[in-house]
Amino acid sequence: MAIILGIDPGSRKCGYGLIAAQGQRLEYLACGIIRVESLPFNERLQVLFEQLSTLIAEFNPQEAAVEEVFVGKSAASALKLGHARGAAILACTQYKLPIHEYATRKIKQTVTGTGGAEKAQMQHMIKTLLKLSDVPSEDAADALSVAVCHAHTTNALVRMAGVKGSRRGRLL
Repeated sequence: MAIILGIDPGSRKCGYGLIAAQGQRLEYLACGIIRVESLPFNERLQVLFEQLSTLIAEFNPQEAAVEEVFVGKSAASALKLGHARGAAILACTQYKLPIHEYATRKIKQTVTGTGGAEKAQMQHMIKTLLKLSDVPSEDAADALSVAVCHAHTTNALVRMAGVKGSRRGRLL
């Protein structure tokens, strides 16, 4: 089974989700939020990097999936989000994890069937897909959604390519 780390980066809080995937079968491992809103910005990035590094060392995922930056109304917010993504990507790179990036619409489309899904729909689908007893928080559900999106995308590519599977981001 491949362990996938999903990351929903943020400059104030960062969602993470870990799943194990084998073919169509998905198994929930862990999820949560790294909260850094009370720290100065440079320390937020350091804490994100350190805590994600700790998670990677603990769970030993084979791949990471990160949500792409969504540029909304504020360019300043997008830049801060980019810095947070950089800290997350660096933590993954430190452990030589292949990193896959997905647009928000692609993640929503893969998980719910519609690219315009609301947060509550995403949370409900993640609860259902991973057979969770409780609905995860928005950020944790988003991170699990990124991991599920990657698992389904990789599985579809494997089927189309007619190969046995993938390991560390490479088709076998």
